[in-house]
Amino acid sequence: MLFSKHPRTVYADAPAHEVICQFRFPTILAINDTEPAAFQDAIREDFPQFIRREDTVPPQVEGLGGPNPQIKQQKPVTNYHFVAADNLWKINLTQNFIALSTLRYTGWEDFARELDKPLAEFIRIYKPAYFERVGLRYVNIISREKLSLRDSAWTELIAPAYLGAMAEPDVREEDVLNSAVDLQCKLDSSCAAKVHAGPGRLRANQPDAPQDTEVKFIFDMDLSMGGQVSCNLSAGALETLHAHATELFEGAITDTLRTAMKPE
Repeated sequence: MLFSKHPRTVYADAPAHEVICQFRFPTILAINDTEPAAFQDAIREDFPQFIRREDTVPPQVEGLGGPNPQIKQQKPVTNYHFVAADNLWKINLTQNFIALSTLRYTGWEDFARELDKPLAEFIRIYKPAYFERVGLRYVNIISREKLSLRDSAWTELIAPAYLGAMAEPDVREEDVLNSAVDLQCKLDSSCAAKVHAGPGRLRANQPDAPQDTEVKFIFDMDLSMGGQVSCNLSAGALETLHAHATELFEGAITDTLRTAMKPE
């Protein structure tokens, strides 16, 4: 089944590599034009490092279909980064969204707790009318080496829906050079998911850095709620997305993998 009713389980060796939540809102020009000093003061204890970057916006084509279409360059969007002392937690703020991301996901309750103050301070200072989109993304990277499953095939660990051709009995895993499953689906009347799943190798970005040769399984879930989400319902929206994410993830893994990840 694509969606599992398996009870939510906390795993000691959970594969979450990066977790991101994002709240998009109608443009607030003041964020792009004025340094967010009051917001920084409110969260500086937890996010003391500050970086200001200019993100390039793709140009717009005006008059498309007419005799004289023109390409109009767009003003760069300022992206403010507020980073924790350990460099593993980060807040991003632009004129259109605020996001929290972490490379050290220890569980949903910890993640939600880390979000509470920055989100509340953002709402207090900038008073967005509503959120146009609430997003929650889990980038899961499953390593057989880490889980002592070196001799296990992906067919023993991952549900057939996410294996593509590798799920076929006459296909040898070692013969598959590239295989990925991309899924977009509705979760309920207001929520949807994009899922990318498949084996791959992680590449180090640093020059001359040693490359990881292990083939891992990437299970990337990007869930979202659309519409006009009231600010006071934003926490509930995230809880709804998290519940959907749990059903998707549990539906994607087998009991063999569950055991290897050490349920607590």
